[in-house]
Amino acid sequence: MMNKYSDLKNKKVLILGFSTTGIAAAKYFAGKGANVFVSESSKEEEKNKEKVEQVRSLGVKVEFGGHSDEFIDGCEFCVLSPSIPFDSDVLKRLKEKNIEYFSDIEYVSRIENKRMIVVTGTNGKTTTTALISHVLSQKYNAPSCGNIGVSPFEYLEKGVDYFVVEASSFQLFYTSKCAPKIGIFCNITPDHILWHKTFENYFESKAKMFKNMDGNSYAILNYDDETVQKLGGKIKAKTYYFSMQDRNMKNCTYYESGKIYYNDEKIIDSKDLQIVGPHNMQNVMCAIITAKILGLDNKTIKNALKTFKAIEHRLEFIRTIDGTDYYNDSKATNPEASIVAINSFKDKKVVLIAGGRDKKTSLKDFIAAVKDKISKVILIGEATNRFKTELSKSGYMSIVNSKTLEEAIDIASLDKPEVVLLSPACASFDMFESYEKRGEAFRNYVLSKK
Repeated sequence: MMNKYSDLKNKKVLILGFSTTGIAAAKYFAGKGANVFVSESSKEEEKNKEKVEQVRSLGVKVEFGGHSDEFIDGCEFCVLSPSIPFDSDVLKRLKEKNIEYFSDIEYVSRIENKRMIVVTGTNGKTTTTALISHVLSQKYNAPSCGNIGVSPFEYLEKGVDYFVVEASSFQLFYTSKCAPKIGIFCNITPDHILWHKTFENYFESKAKMFKNMDGNSYAILNYDDETVQKLGGKIKAKTYYFSMQDRNMKNCTYYESGKIYYNDEKIIDSKDLQIVGPHNMQNVMCAIITAKILGLDNKTIKNALKTFKAIEHRLEFIRTIDGTDYYNDSKATNPEASIVAINSFKDKKVVLIAGGRDKKTSLKDFIAAVKDKISKVILIGEATNRFKTELSKSGYMSIVNSKTLEEAIDIASLDKPEVVLLSPACASFDMFESYEKRGEAFRNYVLSKK
């Protein structure tokens, strides 16, 4: 059915941010016959020149270095890059001009709500999204998209059965009507507080879509996370839970004695999986519930789970050298994510490489995990001083500073541990342009070692 969001011929559409989202949106709207304007606050970079020329060749107008009235005035609506602060001047201007703005996920939901599977949470979103897409692909065309690195705009009008969307708190903040067929809430711990201002605001951004869902939708919630569990009593959607600790609920997938069950039906032994750690068992449980809701049988689900491998930068096994396993967990950009990785290696000698741009969140639980399971910590980047000070105050003294990631890998290897783990607990932007680049540097250096 055509509406103001799908019937765009000759309508003016504004896109804020020349980003992955912005480029995908520009191409889509240009293809729909809209007059597309892309406005970017930063200056044009040489590395984007080819992409800019490609977009302009479609008739899209692009400006850098600010947001002009020429681009803003008369727009039907605005799709924005999710990192734009909610109190920014440009959004104030849009409000004054009564121009509606929202994220790519919100736009797609207004057209395809009932074909959307949306995954959110602080940690585990990317693996869960990729895993669900992998399992559903046995029966459906269900690509992964969203915060995982590919905009859902890429799959609009491509005949997909389901959009499996990783949704960040930023993307969900800029939604109002998003109410997917299936919503998954992995967990919640403090993160991005500088942007959201409070933990409550951060949680509410993620909870918003669940509160929009009706009785024909499905919510999959982490029973072991008290904050997420409580959400189940406040929503209309049919609620399913997953748990590492409890099996006494209806509509529950749980883990017990190395096996994963769905409503007391054994689905798979954890030893048959190629991913490790308790957090990955939770990710698997989310995929199982989603697949069962959408009609996949146990054998198909099991066979798909057995072939799934860890995705890049998320406890990604690189190689074994002289008895030491090297794991790239560069995606662990906060302490809670690193704790998950640390707890994945039970009864093994592990050297941890941590540090980067400090998010200034509490290190209390991170330090407890380090003291319990890590034989040595190699610190890199801007966070070195605070991490070293806090670890030392706790009585943990097995700490080495390193100037580069490569040097850190060499130092970690000297102890001949069973595992060398890159799990930084920090953002990457002090030394690398992204966590992906940091992970690639780790992988490439480990693969080059003889």
